[in-house]
Amino acid sequence: MTPGRSAPHPTAEKATEDAMSNATTVSPAHSASTASTLITNIAALVTNDPSLGDSSPLGLVQDAAVAIEGDRVVWTGDQRKAPATDNRVDAGGRAVIPGFVDSHSHLVFAGDRTEEFNARMSGRPYSAGGIRTTVAATRAASDAELEANLTRHLAEALRQGTTTFETKSGYGLTVEDEARALRIAAAHTDEVTYLGAHIISPDHAGDPAAYVDLVTGPMLDACAPYARWIDVFCEKGAFDGDQARAILTAGRAKGLHPRVHANQLSYGPGVQLAVELDAASADHCTHLTDADVDALAHSRTVATLLPGAEFSTRAEWPDARRLLDAGVTVALSTDCNPGSSYTSSVPFCVALAVRDMGVTPDEAVWSATAGGAAALRRDDVGRLTPGARADLLLLDAPSHVHLAYRPGVPLVSEVWRRGVRVA
Repeated sequence: MTPGRSAPHPTAEKATEDAMSNATTVSPAHSASTASTLITNIAALVTNDPSLGDSSPLGLVQDAAVAIEGDRVVWTGDQRKAPATDNRVDAGGRAVIPGFVDSHSHLVFAGDRTEEFNARMSGRPYSAGGIRTTVAATRAASDAELEANLTRHLAEALRQGTTTFETKSGYGLTVEDEARALRIAAAHTDEVTYLGAHIISPDHAGDPAAYVDLVTGPMLDACAPYARWIDVFCEKGAFDGDQARAILTAGRAKGLHPRVHANQLSYGPGVQLAVELDAASADHCTHLTDADVDALAHSRTVATLLPGAEFSTRAEWPDARRLLDAGVTVALSTDCNPGSSYTSSVPFCVALAVRDMGVTPDEAVWSATAGGAAALRRDDVGRLTPGARADLLLLDAPSHVHLAYRPGVPLVSEVWRRGVRVA
């Protein structure tokens, strides 16, 4: 249950190297411009470093403290051995965990699909346009409206402990609308994914090949400057294996790294394609053969599970236990989108994974923090060890287990991001 080999985002990589060079001793290096802070009286600290604390994957330290300088962690451990700092913060016997890393969301959209959800939950047939409904609303929205909706959801997620997030395009499906979605997203995160291959655009319903040419040609050219990743929905009714390979290969040629919506609705080639192309993650992973599980276990492709989607659609739950027992690296994320998983709450997804997907509370917290970081090929977030970014959560509880033990309760009492208390 350890993350695969990581390759952090170039800007994050430099920041990590700078922080590590300043954390060679236990005591933080003081300067006139950088104050240091010690968070002490932590009942239980999740570091995600097995070399610390109880030697588990969580690296759990009891009666702990964390020292921060600037935007980086410079020390973690037994509070009796804590270094001197400029400031002290009393955690009041709360648990502290890394900030959540939500590695799969769709936050650049307009409108909602309340009627669709209500009909689905009421057992009534519903014939509206699904994703196409959101595409129409998104195309009609102004840039200001899209950005306001995005920032509203980001603030909502931050209050619930998400300190790193990925988000995708995919509700524009024209060159102009996909590019503006990514431009808006890129103003708020480095983890931006080009998903022109969400569905076949309604404008090309009768000519899928022409749409693939658009996605791999002019649309890719317009979108690549704003994105780090390229994604494709490889599924019956969306893009088949050959189309998905062509799209992802074209993206790689432009410097974008693959991600894949894989094996959500049926068995198919998505997972195998993800492994073949060294995709950072294969997302959903509900319908898997033994060969799919084995391929994931022998790769560095993370299986990102999205329990909000199963909850909101009453679909079959992914078998997380099967993946974990095979040695697959698993991430948990929200899949926040207006159609199939309209939640920004990682704690809610943690509780669902524990209750319905065979995941232990420890595994769920690891997967929502270090697992999400692995799915983004990041090693500067999702952990609380010297050199990591100082993104952490104080829980109004003595243990991380309470996230699943007390589902629906707003346990995140403080959020620190880049060393600053932000919520």
